[in-house]
Amino acid sequence: MTIRNRISLQFSLIVASILMLFSLLVYLTSAQYRREEFFDRLKQKARTTVRFLVEVNEVDNDLLKIIDRNTLTALYDEKVLIFNEKNQIIYSSVDDHPIIYQPALLDEVRRDKEIEIQRGDNELIGICYEEPDRQLVVLASASDTYGKSKLQNLRKTLVWGLIGGIGITVALGFFFAGQSLQPISNINQQIQTITAQNLQQRLNEGKREDEIDQLASNFNHVLKRLEQAFEQQRNFVSHASHELRTPLTALKSEIQLGLRRRLSVDEHESVLHNLMADTDRLIGLSNSLLFLARTLENIQHVKMGVVRLEEVIFSAQDELSSVYPNYHIQVDYDNLPDAETDTLVRGNEDLLRRVALNLMDNACKYSANHRAWVQISTVTGDCRFSVRDEGIGIGAEEISQIFEPFYRAGGALGYDGFGIGLSICQRIVDLHQGTLTVVSEPNQGSTFTVILPRAQV
Repeated sequence: MTIRNRISLQFSLIVASILMLFSLLVYLTSAQYRREEFFDRLKQKARTTVRFLVEVNEVDNDLLKIIDRNTLTALYDEKVLIFNEKNQIIYSSVDDHPIIYQPALLDEVRRDKEIEIQRGDNELIGICYEEPDRQLVVLASASDTYGKSKLQNLRKTLVWGLIGGIGITVALGFFFAGQSLQPISNINQQIQTITAQNLQQRLNEGKREDEIDQLASNFNHVLKRLEQAFEQQRNFVSHASHELRTPLTALKSEIQLGLRRRLSVDEHESVLHNLMADTDRLIGLSNSLLFLARTLENIQHVKMGVVRLEEVIFSAQDELSSVYPNYHIQVDYDNLPDAETDTLVRGNEDLLRRVALNLMDNACKYSANHRAWVQISTVTGDCRFSVRDEGIGIGAEEISQIFEPFYRAGGALGYDGFGIGLSICQRIVDLHQGTLTVVSEPNQGSTFTVILPRAQV
C-alpha cells in the first residue's frame, strides 16, 4: 500500500469514527430527551386527571371523560386509569377497550410512589396520589408517534449524513494526501535521474521551510559527500597508478639496459642494486596502499581497548631508532599526570603506534639534524602528544592539502616518500574520535598535535 493510500485510509477512519461517535451521541441524546419529555407529559396528564376527579366536586366520571376526549393535548392511544386501595377501577378514560392490569404493577407503584416503564409501543407512567382517607394509583399510557417519527427522521438524516461525510472525507483525504506527497514524488523522479555519471546534480530544496525541503537538503549533502568520495577514489587510483608507474618504469629501464649488451660483473652488480632499490620502493608503496585500503575497509571492525599513550610513544620511538640509528627522538612530559589513569585512551594500540611512527619518521626525515621532540600532556578529558621538528616546514597554502592521499608539499619532493603517511594518520585519528592539527612555517619546522579523548575507567 502506498503512503498516499495509507494516509487517506487512516484519515478517513479517524474522521469516520468521529462522525459515528458524534451521530450516535446526537441520536441517543435526542432519544433520551424525547422519552423524558413524553413521560413528563404523561405525568402531567395523570396528575391533572386525578385532581379533576378528586378535588373538583362538579366533575364526575362522565364529564371527565368528555374533557379527556376533547382536550387539545390528547395523546395518541391515550389511556388513564385510577385505582383505589382495593385495586378497583374508579375511573377509566376509555370504555371501548378491555381493561387489563396486573396487581403487581399497582403494588410497585404504591411502593416506589412513581414508575416509568415501556409496554410495547406505549410508554406507561404510574403515580401514587395520597388523600387523607385513601390512597389512589393512577396509570397513564400513550404512544408517542410524533416523537418517534421525529426520531426516525433524525436517524435517517444522521445515517445519510454519515455516509456522505465519510465519502467526502475519503475523496478529500485522497486528494490532499496526493497534494501533500507531491513534493516527495518530485524528489523520487529527480533521484531516478541521478547516476554515477552526474553526481553533481542536486535536488530542488524549495524554500527550506518544511520537512520535505529539509529531506531534499539532507539528500543533497549526501550526494555531495558521495561525489567527494568518488572523486577521492578517482584521485586515489590516478595517484596510485602514477606512483606505481615510476618504479616499474625504472625497473624496465634497468632490465633493458642489462639485456642490451654484455655487462661486466661490476655493471651487473650496479644493475642489481638499482633493481633492488626500485623493488624496495614498490614493496613500500604496495604496503602503504594496502594498509590504507585495509584501514578504510575495516574501520568498523577495529578492536578497541584501553591503551596507555606514553607506552605507545616509547614503543614507536624504539622501533624507529632500531631501523634508523641516526634518528634522535626526545620524549618528555609537558605536564606530569596527576594519576596513572590520566594517560589512558581507548583505541587500537597498533594503529596509534602507526600514527606515532609516521609523525616521528616525517619529523626526522625532513630535518637536516634528524631530530624530533615529542611532548606528552594531559588536560581535562583529553590526552595529547605533539611531534615538533626543525625541518623544511610547510607553506600556509599547502597545509589544507597535506592530509590528502598522495599529496606532497613542494619542499618534500626531494625526499623519499609517497604522500600516504599523513592521510593514514588522519584517518586513524578520526577513527579514534580525535583531532590531528599542524602548525608550520617554511624553513622553521612543523609541529603536529594529536588529541585523543581520555578513556573512562
